[in-house]
Amino acid sequence: MIIRIRLSIIKQGGGKLNIGQKIKNLRNQQGLTQEELAGRCELSKGFISQIENNLTSPSISTLMDILMILGTDLQDFFSDSVNSRLVYTKEDIFMQKNDELKSVISWLIPDAQKNVMEPMLVTLEANGSLREVEPHFGDIFIYVLSGRITLILGDNKYEIREGESTYLSKPRRHHRIKNLSIEKAKFIWVSSPPLY
Repeated sequence: MIIRIRLSIIKQGGGKLNIGQKIKNLRNQQGLTQEELAGRCELSKGFISQIENNLTSPSISTLMDILMILGTDLQDFFSDSVNSRLVYTKEDIFMQKNDELKSVISWLIPDAQKNVMEPMLVTLEANGSLREVEPHFGDIFIYVLSGRITLILGDNKYEIREGESTYLSKPRRHHRIKNLSIEKAKFIWVSSPPLY
């Protein structure tokens, strides 16, 4: 009888371990393509792709073979916290484009909404904006990488240029970021707790 692993395993404390994503992350850390990993494990590239996309579950023995190639074992794979990673790559970024607001939000950390902080890279086209945020008890840090943006805090407006930043602690008024210039603006946004 072949025992298969549930795609999403409940961990202690109620968190979940996404097996497919974690295998993909380990593969990327080793600098292997799906085809290379498949070849070393004597599996098909399609099967590796299905595992990484949580379309199928590997047997225990198959998972052990994959993990051995990736330089780990079952114990470390399941005991290691999902949040223990120290380096994130371009493949981890999730982007959301809003044509109406003329904005692109890139979440730099997987599942950022579940963490204490939510770091994002935001691009606003000319006359673009983020949605308005209601007063809250969190903090927001913004650093402008290029262009300039306008922070609208209640009835007041503050221009923040390239190389400048702002820190809002527990803002008591509605606030919003707009790009009132004719050039594209790009900035880092970190909120704690997550707002988006």
